[in-house]
Amino acid sequence: MRFLILLSSLLTFLGAQAEEIDQAAALATLQRADSLLIDVRSSEEFSAGALPGAIRIGHDEIAAQIASIAPDKDRPLVLYCRSGRRSGLAKQSLENLGYRQVINAGAYDDLLPLLEAEE
Repeated sequence: MRFLILLSSLLTFLGAQAEEIDQAAALATLQRADSLLIDVRSSEEFSAGALPGAIRIGHDEIAAQIASIAPDKDRPLVLYCRSGRRSGLAKQSLENLGYRQVINAGAYDDLLPLLEAEE
């Protein structure tokens, strides 16, 4: 039994690590008026700096809170964090809940200059 739990945890971890980051799709989606930008980092990280227009929902809280913010499961959601790992985990959680347009935008530090260049 312990082996199965370990194997399951390892597969979950590897799946999260392999989550695709798609900054081009994220930038295109953010041009849509109905898109929502979600920062899944900690409140301390968010306070230190966030992308314009982002709301913060921690990656470990997103499944419990998303319905109050985005009840429409077809609404485009763009997620980011420090490296792309937590946003990958959050994306997986949202897709498990039935959200169909979720994009892992990756790292805050990578996205900030891209968004500033578009202004």
